[in-house]
Amino acid sequence: MDKNPNYYFIGIKGSGMSALALILHDQGYQVSGSDIDEYTFTQKPLEEAEIDIYSFDAANIKPGMTVIRGNSFENDHVEVAAALAMADELTIFTYPDMVEQLITQYTSIGVAGAHGKTSTTGLLSHVLSGIAPTSYLIGDGTGKGVPNARFFIFEADEYRRHFEDYTPDYAIMTNIDFDHPDYYTGIDDVRSAFEDFGNNVKKGIFAWGDDEQLRKINVSVPVYYYGTNPETDDFYATNIKRSTKGSSFDAYFHEKFLGNFKVPLFGQHGVLNTLAVVAVSYFEEIETSLIQEELLTFQGVKRRFTEKYIGPVTIIDDYAHHPSEITATIDAVRQKYPDRKLIAVFQPHTFSRTIAYQDDFAKALDLADNVFLTEIFASAREQVGEICSADLGKKISKFEGIVSPSDVAPLLEDEEGVFIFMGAGDLQMTEFAFETLLANTQTNLQ
Repeated sequence: MDKNPNYYFIGIKGSGMSALALILHDQGYQVSGSDIDEYTFTQKPLEEAEIDIYSFDAANIKPGMTVIRGNSFENDHVEVAAALAMADELTIFTYPDMVEQLITQYTSIGVAGAHGKTSTTGLLSHVLSGIAPTSYLIGDGTGKGVPNARFFIFEADEYRRHFEDYTPDYAIMTNIDFDHPDYYTGIDDVRSAFEDFGNNVKKGIFAWGDDEQLRKINVSVPVYYYGTNPETDDFYATNIKRSTKGSSFDAYFHEKFLGNFKVPLFGQHGVLNTLAVVAVSYFEEIETSLIQEELLTFQGVKRRFTEKYIGPVTIIDDYAHHPSEITATIDAVRQKYPDRKLIAVFQPHTFSRTIAYQDDFAKALDLADNVFLTEIFASAREQVGEICSADLGKKISKFEGIVSPSDVAPLLEDEEGVFIFMGAGDLQMTEFAFETLLANTQTNLQ
């Protein structure tokens, strides 16, 4: 890496890009970037680090820069085009190129999976950073660069095979599912992408044993399966206990007892993610008592089961935007709030995903007591489609109606419930509108 580059990020507010920008900033480099003008949840840490954020403009691109190009930006984007026109006067990296440059300097662990990778990356980063110098890049926009780090932990995104050229020491694979139907042709295509990534892993892969597709992967490094089955899993959890305070379990590696682990996480996926962290830590010969101690203080990652309380109402903000993620989130909420009414407010994300999974969305959302939808959140690559939220609502037996930032009044019918806002778009605008209305309503009642 250049010792004194001026790093400029095209799309600096992206969850991975903002985390990478923070890492390079922590390492002492000059960092700036551009993005949309609308406020995003990744923006605050960049502002706190005093990293300059500009509106997109070709004039921002200058000779001598090292330009890092976000994955979502094509060659005709105004700043990408300007950078390409100046290719002889500056350096251009893609986001995966820059991540790969970083991870080769440390003992690196990449976390991949259709679902759960951000939560697992966050948990692993929390545990290891409390034990040894650790840099990390988490998909919630959190990034930290530590001088002389022992570990580098990063989220490895499968979309458009962005992770295929990474070469980490270890990988955690939480699951393989058919997502991103705008790119992948089917489950076999997705599995092949994970195999390409897996074949670049140097030491070993830790994979969820109950996942049929992960059981099929054909890679050149050892695969250690984790789960709850002593007969088929290398690492397994037994004596699992779930309460309103969190979860605990006994962990084994084959016949070897590793210890009892407690974590303030909810749902079966919380146990599995923790077991994956225990497995990696075991291979790096980290003392069990240190792992146990760090697990107890984990507070979660952004937009994954993030809780807020307004009077008697509990509001949970979660990034879940796939049926499997919705099911896991509702399972976790049921564990923590077994006697409360659960109201799901879901924003479908992209037309192609909504069409492909409409029956699965309906089945997952019906696990809540009441369901509200917002209109579908389009993407830059997909502005229109042949489905709307009302079409999805017809398939949901618990469906109550459509809400928006300008009309959240229907939600007030359940003033003591647990509201789960789920989605990967701009759902927080509706959530914030509801919080404001709720606070004003409760103030007027006092």
